[in-house]
Amino acid sequence: MNDAPKVRFRGRIITLEQEEVTLPNGHRTLLEIVRHPGGAAIVAVDDRGRVCLLRQYRHAVAEWLWELPAGKIDHGEPPEVTARRELQEEAGCTAGRWQPLGYLIASPGVFTERVWCYLATDLQPVATAHEAEEVIEIHWLDFAEALRMARDGRISDAKTIVGLCRAADLLGDAGLAK
Repeated sequence: MNDAPKVRFRGRIITLEQEEVTLPNGHRTLLEIVRHPGGAAIVAVDDRGRVCLLRQYRHAVAEWLWELPAGKIDHGEPPEVTARRELQEEAGCTAGRWQPLGYLIASPGVFTERVWCYLATDLQPVATAHEAEEVIEIHWLDFAEALRMARDGRISDAKTIVGLCRAADLLGDAGLAK
């Protein structure tokens, strides 16, 4: 039997709860869980075989990171709606073709956040709409080079690594050699 969670903090994006639970092995323990609405990340590949990567400053880790365009799910919207909105806002594109790449859970010991990944192609340019708290540079890199960056550690963001690898599997060698 699990006790009702106790909210310890409720913020703009996350809620921190403590919950006493009985695990499948019968052990009873107190867990701290960070509830997050989830998000969507987009592997946007243009007709020249380039992928959109953002160089974004992340205060929590005090670093500039290479990331896919991505954002949080707002008001329970479907992840694909989030993906379409974030591609436009952050990368300045819309896509004529969308393919789901599944989701990832970056830190399941503590966070509930799931990030759904999508491959977006048949891109058209539109205006960006960066938020004031976003410090973003937009870059279009050769997909094969971005994949090398994911594999050799130059990219450390989990959603970006997973998204690029899954897209590479879907695109195959033909998609990488454009």
